[in-house]
Amino acid sequence: MAAYVIIMREESIQDQEALAEYMRRAMESPFNPKMKILAFYGASETTEGKAPDGVVIMEFPTMEDAKEWYDSPHYREARKFRHKAAPNRDIFVEGFVMPTA
Repeated sequence: MAAYVIIMREESIQDQEALAEYMRRAMESPFNPKMKILAFYGASETTEGKAPDGVVIMEFPTMEDAKEWYDSPHYREARKFRHKAAPNRDIFVEGFVMPTA
């Protein structure tokens, strides 16, 4: 079943150098062919609750694939800089398949 990783930047960037280092490291990470980026800091509208500063949504074939990417050595090192750049909330959620009658 598909799984989604939702990364919400909760406040504006507080450390531009850390963000630049995150981007450099993330771009140097081996490409994961199982990952499909669905949204990347595009325009958004919040109808309830506090609006995030930005949102990224990625799709993976399974929850295991999503966790494998997130916990990979390359991304584990890169994300330290993302969290230093601004507060983030990272969410993993399984997809949904409508039951058939």
